[in-house]
Amino acid sequence: MYHIYTRSGDKGTTALFGGSRTDKDNIRVEAYGTVDELISMLGVCHATTQHHELRGSLHMIQKTLFMLGAELASDDKGLTRLKQTIDDSDIQVLEQLIDRNMAQSGPLKQFVIPGKNLASAQFHMARTLTRRLERILITMDRTLPLRNELKRYINRLSDALFSMARIEETTPDDGA
Repeated sequence: MYHIYTRSGDKGTTALFGGSRTDKDNIRVEAYGTVDELISMLGVCHATTQHHELRGSLHMIQKTLFMLGAELASDDKGLTRLKQTIDDSDIQVLEQLIDRNMAQSGPLKQFVIPGKNLASAQFHMARTLTRRLERILITMDRTLPLRNELKRYINRLSDALFSMARIEETTPDDGA
């Protein structure tokens, strides 16, 4: 029988990729835990949206966030074992997505109050969770320096999620 519990974290520590252990309330664990929350919230967005293009983008973003989470969860030894990390091309993909979505949804004429429909509200929740992650990364960077690409990716991601919420907001209402 395979058990998912190891009991190794029962005393308040967790293993990093690479083998070292850290406290579960360490800023690094807070950061990759927030990435995990964000990946799950994007799953909710994926399940809610009816837009095929947004679903494809969300799936791609989730996969990229797994790479980001792996980097955050790695000690120095683990970092050398990562096969793939976020780079400028990942940031460019988000910028293209933002530009395409904003061109489709049109100019922003007023502040957006989330809640026009369930799907847009969920994209806005993902956007605000991304902003929280960005704040955590900035704090983490003060003591555990991060690659600039990670911070840039998360900054663009919040804009990308805003642009996706705008697509949902411009979808015709169903009369509700």
